[in-house]
Amino acid sequence: MKKLLTLALALCLLLSVASFGMAEKYAVILKTTNSDFWRTMYDGTAAYAKENNIEVDMFAAQSDIDYEGQLAILENCINSGEYAGIAIAPCNGVNLIAGVKKANEAGITIWNIDEKFDAAEMANQGAVCVGFDSSDNVQIGHMGGEYLSSLLESGAQVGVIEGLAGNQSSEDRASGAKAAFTEAGMNIVAAKSCDWDRQTAMDTAMTWIQQFPELKAIYCCNDGMAMGAIQAVIVAGKVGQIYVCGTDGDGDAIQSVANGELTGTVAQDSANIGITGLKGVMAAVADPASYPASAEPEKTPVAAILVTAENAASML
Repeated sequence: MKKLLTLALALCLLLSVASFGMAEKYAVILKTTNSDFWRTMYDGTAAYAKENNIEVDMFAAQSDIDYEGQLAILENCINSGEYAGIAIAPCNGVNLIAGVKKANEAGITIWNIDEKFDAAEMANQGAVCVGFDSSDNVQIGHMGGEYLSSLLESGAQVGVIEGLAGNQSSEDRASGAKAAFTEAGMNIVAAKSCDWDRQTAMDTAMTWIQQFPELKAIYCCNDGMAMGAIQAVIVAGKVGQIYVCGTDGDGDAIQSVANGELTGTVAQDSANIGITGLKGVMAAVADPASYPASAEPEKTPVAAILVTAENAASML
């Protein structure tokens, strides 16, 4: 609570300074804008900055796996000398750490958004950041797995479609879902990384439906893959027999829930995740003593919500 109050007061100070034409300039670098989740974060953060007269440049990599391209964006921001602080959602936990180290050396404040920097590798390279904000991805996966389990009998066969191998968000969501399934007595018969890809997830789900005739539910680590999985269920004629829950709260996924196809999705407030990162880096620039730099800084959580048939229409 004290830290949140400090953040709010620092933000007020920054906005006051901005009104006298002395504002610092900031950058926000995201993974991509190729999904509703990331586009909403991009647009929501940009809109917040505009509404509050905050000078921000928004950037995004070409895709979730554009590791070198995202690093080039960060290095260009550093070399420009324009930014007091940069808030970053890296493609994975390690692809930007060398760039973060360069930013540290240039005196630029770094805040971590959504995808957590690998703390061990940050420490190994001597890189630091001042804060991290994200939904609790273990809790998100657990919410999805718990909801699916509530619809099933103990011992039911379930599967988990994971994202990109080695991606921390994917691993956390998958581990949360598996824990919930195990706690509820479900039988996890399959788990596979599908690289956040809809077609790969659809192909995987179709294979599982044939391989496991008694399969009852699939948890997916993002909504793109969930939409692929539910398409496989639709093709197999098993809507209502195999439940599918996704993650992120993408518009097409929520519509699918409202239509009675997808069973649910755990919606992250992606715009608020980006805005919280921008607020955090601004507050840290204004009051460095309250935001000590670390290879693994304190996390600021952003709440998620379970979307089901009961509330999907209200969220469209």
